[in-house]
Amino acid sequence: MNEHAFTDDSAPDGTDFIAETRTWLEQIVIGLNLCPFAKAVYVKHQVRFVLSDATTPEALVEELAEELLRLRDTSPEETDTTLIVHPYVLTDFLDYNDFLDNADAAIEALDLQGILQVASFHPQYQFEGVAPDDVSNYTNRSPYPTLHLLREDSVERAVAAFPDPDVIVERNIETLDKLGVEGWTRLLGRKDNSRCH
Repeated sequence: MNEHAFTDDSAPDGTDFIAETRTWLEQIVIGLNLCPFAKAVYVKHQVRFVLSDATTPEALVEELAEELLRLRDTSPEETDTTLIVHPYVLTDFLDYNDFLDNADAAIEALDLQGILQVASFHPQYQFEGVAPDDVSNYTNRSPYPTLHLLREDSVERAVAAFPDPDVIVERNIETLDKLGVEGWTRLLGRKDNSRCH
């Protein structure tokens, strides 16, 4: 497992998974204000980026458990949230979606319910009951499969500071409707959106 606090390594083919994830976070999540809580922790360097070299779900669960414990044992001022980017495993969204039960089981096994949670991002993300090409899916589409580890108390504080969280979802869909898939792809600096379907 390669850790990336603020440094980026490239894959053998030259792909810089962490740099592309940073671009997505900066241009899409923060740039479009899809998550109004993301900018504060990012500018304070409280986001930990981890590049996983796992090639099996079992290996990824082990890394997830390590990172959950690390986040639990680290002060929020140092690391408030963690993004585990895992480009070599669970590239199919249905497999990834099934894996999320394992993530919940890991939280339970480590007795971290009510303390930490895992949010999900994937290049093929699809909400239940929504067509694959619906632009609303792009609120959760990242360049590579990513597990987002969050502190429950940070989430609660963020939600408490925002009077109507449902407005965020509605506004995000409006923003993405205006932007469109081509605009989303352009913001990431990609010439095509083949990885986004």
